[in-house]
Amino acid sequence: MATPFRVATWNINSVRLRAPLLRALVDELNPDVLCLQETKTPDEHFPHEAAEALGFTHRIITGMKGYNGVAVLSRHPVTRMPDGRDWCAKGDCRHLGVLVDLPGGPLELHNFYVPAGGDVPDREVNPKFAHKLDFVAEVTDWTAGRGAARRSVLVGDLNIAPLDHDVWSHKQMLDVVSHTPIEVEAMTRWQQAGDWYDALRHFVPAEQKLYTWWSYRAKDWRASDRGRRLDHMWVSQDLAGALRQHVVLKDARDWAQTSDHVPVMLELAL
Repeated sequence: MATPFRVATWNINSVRLRAPLLRALVDELNPDVLCLQETKTPDEHFPHEAAEALGFTHRIITGMKGYNGVAVLSRHPVTRMPDGRDWCAKGDCRHLGVLVDLPGGPLELHNFYVPAGGDVPDREVNPKFAHKLDFVAEVTDWTAGRGAARRSVLVGDLNIAPLDHDVWSHKQMLDVVSHTPIEVEAMTRWQQAGDWYDALRHFVPAEQKLYTWWSYRAKDWRASDRGRRLDHMWVSQDLAGALRQHVVLKDARDWAQTSDHVPVMLELAL
């Protein structure tokens, strides 16, 4: 009999600052595995006690001072995959690949934090944008070399909103970093290289708006609702039929001292 399995992802924008908010996330979503991005802390300062108190007895982290960093917190045993890569030779802690030990067999799980890319969508004048494109291209080549994903989940802040209704205005966002055609094409190649299935759009049709991020700059983010879907959850094609529900925890954007991203959760029957 299939067992419900919940995986959540959240760009927490500093795990030490926002560790108290993890309790609210767990109360709302009750994930078996929680993937965090932008933890912004070296491994020796990660708040393990807070994660342990919430039942995440298994943790794999890779972090650095002040920037980037990803973590996988799990109620199930997890092991780090042996083929970890230093993307673009930057040493900037943007990916964790793990195997989650589940009753039906191991699940491969990837947690990514793709570079944001700065403000100018021109690789010749903006090194941050060049890094973003190079990062996605390198991951795409790696994915293609591994072949189609099987019993796998990929989550994270991918910093690209690919579909027209992943942004508040497709027309006005075409020259804004995160929704430019070159970024969308790059993400599409990555997705196709692994034959990944867009799990959130399984539940929310492409013609409907879907956001996971709202800027800090908006005085009233709900009223303006100028959001973007920067956080993604993909599953291998063999798991598409196992999808049971999703939650975009929009109310988390109102939590005190919260991130500009909100947590997202998938439930699968595995």
